[in-house]
Amino acid sequence: MASPRLETYCCPNRDAATQLVMNFQPEVFCGVCIGSASISLTLTILQLLPKKGQGPRKMPKASSSSTILLLISICDILGGLGMIFRSSVWLGFPGFIANISVVNGTDVWPSTFCVGSAMWIQLLYSAGFWWLFCYAVDSYLVVRRSAGLSTIVLYHMMTWGLAVLLCVEGIALLYYPSISSCENGLEHAIPHYVTTYAPLLLVLVVNPILFRRTVSAVASLLKGRQGIYTENERRLGTEIQMRFFKIMLVFVICWSSNIINETLLFYLEIQPDINEMPLKNIRSAALITWIIMGVLNPMQGFLFTLAFYGWTGWKVDLKWRKREIPWESLSSSTVGENAYPSPVNYQSNIHDSKKISTSDSQQTDEAISMLSEGNTSSDERLTRSSPIYQGW
Repeated sequence: MASPRLETYCCPNRDAATQLVMNFQPEVFCGVCIGSASISLTLTILQLLPKKGQGPRKMPKASSSSTILLLISICDILGGLGMIFRSSVWLGFPGFIANISVVNGTDVWPSTFCVGSAMWIQLLYSAGFWWLFCYAVDSYLVVRRSAGLSTIVLYHMMTWGLAVLLCVEGIALLYYPSISSCENGLEHAIPHYVTTYAPLLLVLVVNPILFRRTVSAVASLLKGRQGIYTENERRLGTEIQMRFFKIMLVFVICWSSNIINETLLFYLEIQPDINEMPLKNIRSAALITWIIMGVLNPMQGFLFTLAFYGWTGWKVDLKWRKREIPWESLSSSTVGENAYPSPVNYQSNIHDSKKISTSDSQQTDEAISMLSEGNTSSDERLTRSSPIYQGW
């Protein structure tokens, strides 16, 4: 699972709370992590592979959300691989991991593996948090017609730059002046925990606000497309709202246990003796949420694909041929031959009015199709109600 306690465990003089959870049934815990990560990894890849009987779909040219959704899934896949590798080494070579507890040991490889694997997991999931934040920002900008594929470069710079910066800064503060003397006090641990949980809390607080503002703007966008707000538009707006709700629901389910567990462990850390009887219930709750984290954190990848695309089925099409897969948004949209002309009374302005109306409606449909991407029923409804997108 992804927890700053993984890096703290690499300190030979780790605190008692970290020692409590890391020493609680380590074989069972590593087995749970491997099982959950393996299931999530397999199902996530299955979700993303092209399926038989599904033709290529035309995606809006100016949307960058399809790229963001794919990058979120890639971060989850790579983070899950890191969990599987780390837990497998811990299970297969218990003596190798035991050398981490040797304060003056000469073998640096156990500590190197501990720090490296923990940083890999934290960096990938932190990047996934930043990409999810970028998705919320991009959704809001698209309905405001202020985003496009050019903004993906800025998202890359912000996501990878902040993820690497915060991860390196937190690790440097934790292990200063050396890994053998880290965790001498909370002044080392607190900055590390802050840099780890900052993007997670950002998504929990800011994303619902951005999603709510995006949904409120969708109704106006749908009304402005044809001047009316039909039942199809109302249902499409509801489905977009439900999609945002599913994304946040998955995020809360997968990561709320981390916040609860960290709160409990911090409370135990400030106690003189965490083994006192009055703290028994707190210790039990911390251990339970620790196991829950090992189950839910790796499952984020698969659950997110369900929120993004729905269940895509089991029939995988492995035949090599040139086709567009669901997350691609590089194909250009074409204007249908039966596009409605603009009702202009002056013959000299008919051509210009058609161009303006078509361009404005095309931008609107691009924004709506981006928000409803991966939803088959929404795509079909957009096709029926739109004079521009044909064959979606």
